[in-house]
This record gives sequence, C-alpha cells and structure tokens, in this order.
Amino acid sequence: MPLQVGDRAPDFTLPDQQGNPVSLTDLRGQRVVIYFYPKDDTPGCTKEACGFRDDFSLFEQAGIVVLGVSKDPASKHQKFIAKYELPFTLLTDADAAVASAYDSYGLKKFMGREYMGMMRHTYVIDVEGKIEQIYTKVKPETHARQILTDLGVAVAE
Repeated sequence: MPLQVGDRAPDFTLPDQQGNPVSLTDLRGQRVVIYFYPKDDTPGCTKEACGFRDDFSLFEQAGIVVLGVSKDPASKHQKFIAKYELPFTLLTDADAAVASAYDSYGLKKFMGREYMGMMRHTYVIDVEGKIEQIYTKVKPETHARQILTDLGVAVAE
C-alpha cells in the first residue's frame, strides 16, 4: 500500500555528496523535505534544484532541512552542487532502495519507451518523523515555493 500522510516515514541512511552517512532518525525534531529526482544536471532536475537553492534561506529560517535524492554517485553530486551553488545536501540512493520504500522508483514511460527510473516525488516529514505532505505531481520550476506556501512559510513575491 502506498505511503500516506500520517504514516511514519521509512527510516534510511544514505551517503551524502562527501560520502558521509545521513540518517533520517538523526534529523528527528526537525522538519525535513526529501525530494526524489531522476538525474543531476538535466533540465528539469536543475530547475527544481535551483528553486530550492533560490528559496533556501526561507527553508533555513523555518528550520526545514532539504535533502535531494537520486541514484547519481557522490562525485556527480559534487559537480552538480558546485556548478549551481546548491546549499543543501544531495544523497546517493544507488540501488533505489530508499526511493522504492518511498514509492518513488518504478516504471516510467518516455517517447514510447518503458524503463525503471526515479520518480519526481517529494515528502515532507514532520518533527516526529511522520509524513506531513506528499507531492507526486511536481512542477520543477515552482516546486520549492509551493512547499513553502503549503507549510505556511511566508514568501515574498
């Protein structure tokens, strides 16, 4: 059964862009945005990441941790972070086990071709480790701002 708002968020430990382990349980007591995305440095993923970058100070002020998750290796994450000056952590989910636990890895279709891939989904985890929001239809350009608005964080127009 798919994850739902109110469910306990599946715990995980994944390596960040430096290879250091990041565990969801270590972030308990803070709101966490976990956004799954297909691939570093592709058009949609870059727009989405830059949206989080541009509004990062608002996430920080609200005490919200932002984590991006893809199958890309740490070395690719480092290049992506450097190229776009991303101020948040990117995690490597090489075997897509965490993405699968979050219903964010599965069959995709593109130009008549079917393949297994990362879905562009986002989960907001509350301070107690429960799922507060789920986004499965994501507009990369406006996604970060949408999350802030939905969580009641004031955003300047």
